[in-house]
Amino acid sequence: MTTNTQSRPEFSVARKAMIDCQLRPSGVNEPFVIERMGVVPREEFVPESARGTAYMDRAIRLGDGGFLPAPLFHGAMLGEARPVTGDRVLIIDAGSGYLPALVEPLVGSLDVISPVEAANAKKKGDYTLVLVDGAIEHVPANLAKQVAEDGRIVTGLVDRGVTRLATGRKSGKALALLPLAEMGIPRLGAFDKPASWSF
Repeated sequence: MTTNTQSRPEFSVARKAMIDCQLRPSGVNEPFVIERMGVVPREEFVPESARGTAYMDRAIRLGDGGFLPAPLFHGAMLGEARPVTGDRVLIIDAGSGYLPALVEPLVGSLDVISPVEAANAKKKGDYTLVLVDGAIEHVPANLAKQVAEDGRIVTGLVDRGVTRLATGRKSGKALALLPLAEMGIPRLGAFDKPASWSF
């Protein structure tokens, strides 16, 4: 989806309020995050009927079953990821296209795939940064192999029903996630752990 950084005045006011009332009070103050989230129009990434709520502190369900997570998740994710021009980035997009629009001008290259494509990927990747636009129960092997040696991943993580921002770095074949801040993050069912018996 193409974006137009010139939006109606009421959306510009809502975007500033999002930064001042949601991001900054939660510790998201990195200049590059504030700049990107201040110019990319969230209202263009949701259905017409949801544009009036595009800047509220909650996820928005999209017509195709995807979602746009709350602004705080994207702000905290970008602050933790710290993308740079040398990064080769893979984004697992939850359906909105908003996160790729935030990241694209900051990095050297960017590929975007769906959660189902990521969960079933066969080829090995060499991405220095992988961003997952939602919460996952675990990092399956097909996703882990997309991360280059010493590459990093930032995602939401579901742990016993609680969702948190999480980060990890690839070392050899190992890729463990470190949970960070608890926040509401929509779950990506494509990354649910296989059902198992318990006694």
